[in-house]
Amino acid sequence: MTNPDPEATPTPTSTPEVNAEVNPNQAATPAPAPTPEEPRYEPGPTPGKVLAWVVLFLVAAVVVVAGGVYFG
Repeated sequence: MTNPDPEATPTPTSTPEVNAEVNPNQAATPAPAPTPEEPRYEPGPTPGKVLAWVVLFLVAAVVVVAGGVYFG
């Protein structure tokens, strides 16, 4: 039975990211603080679009009432 040495760690040789040298004199740059983003809302409808919907609703109401009077 072998007793593994906890201080003996194998060093991988195939990945350059692991084997990259670290300069201890270089100060670590802190990660930038996340800026709170304002919620993004859809812009409101233009007055022309609102007027168009109101006119469409009124025309539909007139058609329904006139149809009820004519065919009723």
